[in-house]
Amino acid sequence: MLAVCVKEPGGPEKLHLGQVPRPEPKDGEVLIRIHTTALNRADLLQRRGLYPAPPGESEILGLEAAGIVADFGPGVKRKIRPGDKVMALLSGGGYAQYAAVPEELLMPVPSHLSLDEAAAIPEAWLTAYQLLHLIAQVKEGEFVLIHAGASGVGTAAIQLARLGGAVPVVTAGSPEKLDVAMKLGAAAGFNYKEGDFSDNIQQFTEGRGVDVILDCIGGSCWEKNIRSLAMDGRWVLYGAMGGKSVEGDLLGKLLLKRGYLLSSLLRSRSLQYKAELIKSFTEQALPHFHSADQPMSLRPVIDSIFNMDNIADAHAHMEANRNIGKIIIKISDN
Repeated sequence: MLAVCVKEPGGPEKLHLGQVPRPEPKDGEVLIRIHTTALNRADLLQRRGLYPAPPGESEILGLEAAGIVADFGPGVKRKIRPGDKVMALLSGGGYAQYAAVPEELLMPVPSHLSLDEAAAIPEAWLTAYQLLHLIAQVKEGEFVLIHAGASGVGTAAIQLARLGGAVPVVTAGSPEKLDVAMKLGAAAGFNYKEGDFSDNIQQFTEGRGVDVILDCIGGSCWEKNIRSLAMDGRWVLYGAMGGKSVEGDLLGKLLLKRGYLLSSLLRSRSLQYKAELIKSFTEQALPHFHSADQPMSLRPVIDSIFNMDNIADAHAHMEANRNIGKIIIKISDN
């Protein structure tokens, strides 16, 4: 089968198309013929040799996919038929024509969504759902600060926070990104390139601060995060785009707020954890992916669609921070 391969760690130019063996579905696995996959920041890190696949998982990039059931191994318990449209959370292998997936990691594609749209859901939406509900345990009426509000996770988190009755507030780096966030339901948005967003947070919350912070930035904005945090607030770290090092009185200032510093990654979680997460998301959130004219409708936000042979351009587009929502890669036209 055709797959995107990495010649050696480095820039987007290290990506190329090559032939690799097609996976055979093992006990409890379903073989998907992939129609589309989507980019994630983890793909960029893995391409540079900084985020290897978990032991035993495919070393091919790609953490999500949408496609058609092609076959299944022995022991599959769900009523799945060849030709069914599904989307899947992967630990690797999305940049290829086929992937073998444990049946627990599959979700049905909502009837009115295309496979292109479905590919934008698994990694970003499950991450956002996990951060909000399993890690932060967000409550109705709470303020939630979402950094990178126009990213895949950010656009999902805005909508999920709003669905749960929380008040989403975002940061982003351009007026265009803030405009998209506001249209999705953000109560306020602040350009982190123009002033101190913690001043804006204090003003918007009338000095109270936010109850939850979803932070993919890390080191470079820790002081502003602490200042933005309400008493007993939860600061959830799930990325470090702004660096991993911290200098200063982080612990002392966190203590004064009685704050909780939490962290989470999804890719390295156990199959059981992912299966329970997907079950909860499928029951609680997936039914809300209905037509846009219905109240509280959820929708994936797609920035652009690249063909598989233009994968290097897609990676460069994400590295330039130009995308609003998800970057989709079309693997097959069938």
